[in-house]
Amino acid sequence: MDAKIIPVIHNVSSVQKLIDMAKLSFGFGYKMIIISKAYGSAAQNGIPEVFKIALKEGKGVVVLPELKDAIELYNPKKVVLIDKDNAKGEIDIENPLIDKDMLIVFNGSDSPFSPNELTFGEAYYIKGIKGRIGSVAEAALILYSYSIKNP
Repeated sequence: MDAKIIPVIHNVSSVQKLIDMAKLSFGFGYKMIIISKAYGSAAQNGIPEVFKIALKEGKGVVVLPELKDAIELYNPKKVVLIDKDNAKGEIDIENPLIDKDMLIVFNGSDSPFSPNELTFGEAYYIKGIKGRIGSVAEAALILYSYSIKNP
């Protein structure tokens, strides 16, 4: 991929969600995934499983305590938060917005991003989707559209 787009899964407690996000991201050709604010079984069991998948695929995993750490370390030009409840714009999966250095942050929790987290980027949602469909499904649609528009 020419543009540096990094998927981020934030605020996650589910082992399966972490595994699915890693497989999805790597399967679409993304070189790495960032995990921020993992807790519970995701932190204890999910992260080691994701590292195993990454090693097998020759991909990278970065684990950070908070979203702001990812932004400080990677200094992206754009941070896109996928959030139905607070969306200020839409992502058209047929013609997605692509910046050279971008973090796309998927919320691993069932709640929307906190007001503090919303200050780190711009909230978007998928054009044509009426309700929240879950972070793995959201990631599948968005990451696929970016991967075919930016091979």
